[in-house]
Amino acid sequence: MPITVPPPPMRTNAPIPTWFGVGGGADLLARPESLDQLCACLESDRRAKVLGDGANLLVADAGVRGMVVSLDHECFSAWHQTAQSPTHVTIRAGAGVRLPRLITETVRAGLGGLEGLAGVPASVGGAVMMNAGGAMGQTGDAVSAVGVLTRDGAAHTLLRNTIAFEYRRTTLFADPRRPAPAPELGPPVVLWAEFKLKKTDAGTLRQRLKRVMAAKAATQPMGERSAGCAFKNPVLRADLPGMGVAGSTLSAGMLIDRAGCKGLRVGGAEVSARHANFVTAQPGALAADVIELLRQVRQRVDGAFGVRLEPEVVIWGDAL
Repeated sequence: MPITVPPPPMRTNAPIPTWFGVGGGADLLARPESLDQLCACLESDRRAKVLGDGANLLVADAGVRGMVVSLDHECFSAWHQTAQSPTHVTIRAGAGVRLPRLITETVRAGLGGLEGLAGVPASVGGAVMMNAGGAMGQTGDAVSAVGVLTRDGAAHTLLRNTIAFEYRRTTLFADPRRPAPAPELGPPVVLWAEFKLKKTDAGTLRQRLKRVMAAKAATQPMGERSAGCAFKNPVLRADLPGMGVAGSTLSAGMLIDRAGCKGLRVGGAEVSARHANFVTAQPGALAADVIELLRQVRQRVDGAFGVRLEPEVVIWGDAL
């Protein structure tokens, strides 16, 4: 007799929590409580969107059609040790684990390798998918394996050498010997990631964590509603006199600042005076305000320097 999987908890016309604190909701918001329930969600909507911490996400005011799947249930939000050697410990963290919490707990345990990501707001799944990070390191630096679920319900374990971690992008199934998922389906869903961490004095790690957080607090509007960096740092296609040569990478924040965008405002959205690559949402802001401001910033930088900025923030339901 076949086993029937109970349907996951699901809400209709549900708000989608993001760090911007603006935007519409989802037609359906599912919160699966098991892998079987997650598979059932993907079977019912192969292009369902997967919600992490909402830190790098902007949802249009009209919301999202179809299903959004949240992996915040405890079955996707735990971590444990899987292996160790005299010098290293490997841990496996579920996709729903909040990265700041994981960093704090591994530092306390004297496990080094993630503390450079301090101040990066993300879930483990989201951090892996976008290779989240900054000047102090990126997620892929510590990853040893990733567990994924393709939209047809097949689970795979991908070793580090079969994954391409690029700037703010992760290419799963990068190994040409392994067939990639069908492009007409949504991207694979990260289930967990394994991190190989070095045994280190906890006091040393705490000091490094404090230095990373202090540097970010001094330069970023960390207490305001934003999605972190709005645009990716561009690679120049041609020489830009006085700024860089073709092939070099420039700071998006520097370009936005020099284009005179600091303090630029549309409705309740504003380019931060502290860091030009941060857009903040003030009380009463609409997602449309943020999107229009991003468009204007992009146009100004393009007009001033001939550089087309690519969004780092993910936008659901609209496009720049």
